[in-house]
Amino acid sequence: MKHFIRLAAVTLTAIGLCTSAGFAAGADNYPSRPVKWVVPYPPGGTTDVLARLSAQWLSEHLGQQFIVENKPGGGNNIGTEFVIRSDPDGYTMLLVNPANGINTTLYKNLKFNFPKDIQGVAGLVRTPNVMVINKDFPVKTVQEFIDYCKKNPGKINMASSGAGTSVHLSGELFKKMTGCDMTHIPYKGAGPALTDIMGNQVQVIFDNLPSSSGFIKSGAVRALGVTSTKRDAEFPDLPPIADTVPGYEATAWFGIGMPKGTPMEIVNKVNAEVNRMLKDPGMIEKFAKLGGTPIPGTPEDFQKTIQAETDKWAPVVQASGAKVE
Repeated sequence: MKHFIRLAAVTLTAIGLCTSAGFAAGADNYPSRPVKWVVPYPPGGTTDVLARLSAQWLSEHLGQQFIVENKPGGGNNIGTEFVIRSDPDGYTMLLVNPANGINTTLYKNLKFNFPKDIQGVAGLVRTPNVMVINKDFPVKTVQEFIDYCKKNPGKINMASSGAGTSVHLSGELFKKMTGCDMTHIPYKGAGPALTDIMGNQVQVIFDNLPSSSGFIKSGAVRALGVTSTKRDAEFPDLPPIADTVPGYEATAWFGIGMPKGTPMEIVNKVNAEVNRMLKDPGMIEKFAKLGGTPIPGTPEDFQKTIQAETDKWAPVVQASGAKVE
């Protein structure tokens, strides 16, 4: 019997050593097959643009394809839950975005706790949102928009890329601070929302700057101001909304997450490559053209960002009265 117990102990120890060695070998060889990068929105929005730019870099520098897969719906939660429930092996990633922090308060019946169930891997960029209107809307400034809104209560439709997104709550904050009465119309992403802005089915959106940038430059839509407290380098003529509405501020943040339990050797490997990308002059220029400022750092830094943004937006969600079951 004692011999059997000793044999079992030796066997379990051997299995443990092999498992540890397997994780180490897996990290050394990672990635050995394509990596799925889930974007929880349709193609064309900010999250999609950032993921595709970054995926190209990671594919070229880590030797395997990082394939962007769009999984829209549920206010970002369908794609998020898919990643959280995936095997924690480093081969499924999430494009983390502001809605992940917001939804923790907005949704009452989520089947996951985002800050606790996601492994922060790396920050990508922060971007201001931008107040965009239909190009034929009869105002030219933020103040003129506020004046028009107050003279026409309930007649302006405010689009968003989904209930509870930073786009939505940037608008809710504007409504709260100005007294503007607008009707919120949620879309499944910025792409279809901007299409309807151009078609005048909706009149205004507080969109993430990267997804609106090209439309602003082409004149397809008109921008009135940015949601950051400083002007954006790509659009220096756009004033901060705070110039008209003192104290107004909202920015969007983006990064990479993996399922909790992903080996830290893999997390650190992806983090290191992302940080190299964020220092590359060519990539910095591409992100800047989209309004993005790099946010390099450790996995721990990005995990803290996730928690801080979740805490920051909780009172905004509560004050807005927005609720989603």
